[in-house]
Amino acid sequence: MIKTFKNKQLAALWSGKRTRIDGKLHKRILMRLDRLDMAEEPEAMNISGFNFHALSGFSPTRYTVHVNGPWCITFEFIDGDAYRVDFEQYH
Repeated sequence: MIKTFKNKQLAALWSGKRTRIDGKLHKRILMRLDRLDMAEEPEAMNISGFNFHALSGFSPTRYTVHVNGPWCITFEFIDGDAYRVDFEQYH
């Protein structure tokens, strides 16, 4: 389950509020957030097209899934829940 967001615009989109995130990305983002909300372990995000992987150099480990172009959703996973979910260009 998603417990916290790092990105306020992503949290707004998730809760059905207006956001400054490009509307063309909403469907792709919400599909990934729905899956993340149901996930009980990070590997549940390892779906074709998501390009799921762990990011190096973070403690606790941060994971990423691809959205579009350079945009990704990153998150930490602790005790079966997702924390500090962010929408960013990390490259």
